[in-house]
Amino acid sequence: MSLHSAPKPGCFRRVHLIFMIMAFAAAFLLPTVVNAQAGDFPVRTPGLYRMNLPRADEPTIHYAISIPRNYSPSKPVPLILSLHFGVGGGDAAGAGGNLIQVLIGPALSELGAIIVAPDSVRGNWSSPENEKGVNALLDMVLERYPIDKKKVVVTGFSMGGAGSWHLAEKFTDRFSAAIPVAGRPPEIATGWRLPVLAIHSHDDQIVPFGPTEVRIAELQKAGVNAKLIALSGITHYETNRFRDALRQAIPWLQEIWK
Repeated sequence: MSLHSAPKPGCFRRVHLIFMIMAFAAAFLLPTVVNAQAGDFPVRTPGLYRMNLPRADEPTIHYAISIPRNYSPSKPVPLILSLHFGVGGGDAAGAGGNLIQVLIGPALSELGAIIVAPDSVRGNWSSPENEKGVNALLDMVLERYPIDKKKVVVTGFSMGGAGSWHLAEKFTDRFSAAIPVAGRPPEIATGWRLPVLAIHSHDDQIVPFGPTEVRIAELQKAGVNAKLIALSGITHYETNRFRDALRQAIPWLQEIWK
């Protein structure tokens, strides 16, 4: 759910139920979620972990981290920053991990990347609190895990898609590419530099398709590596149905990383 939209009454309850069902089903596709303690950090065993990053005089960052199969602390791996959908002003606890299970993990597992997914701090990803929190989390992961710094990607769904656009534009040097899914793009993309692969459905009833199509066309005209995967027959709430399109990001990223 995008916080830029004005949903109909009662839709948040329906969306939360949908995500709960999809997360349960996705549990059979990914390792069991483990609620790790501070003493267990950094985690090295493949799996999906819910963890906390305490900060002095700042809100604790609650996040999920997925360690890929065949992970070795001696071998640098890609890093995917995954930004979750909106929660309608409600509690975002666990939303990051849910998106990994429902969409990002099943679609991008072949990359062998560590995936880190923060829970937002009161609001959308463009807020100063969330900008600071995301950067603190990235700093921590880059410090404590063997990350290939030329292979750091930001992606997200809905509000997280808009957040992907925002963070990639504002903190360009942190990422090698952006993959917004069903996310509203910025109104102006002058000076945009990063490769971007946008995934959007013509039938998205919450975040219109048109602005994404226009923005990608503008970036292409400006010589940016910009691509749009346009889908049909998928509504905004059918998050798991974006998996096949997101899998197409794998060869696209591999070409960029050569």
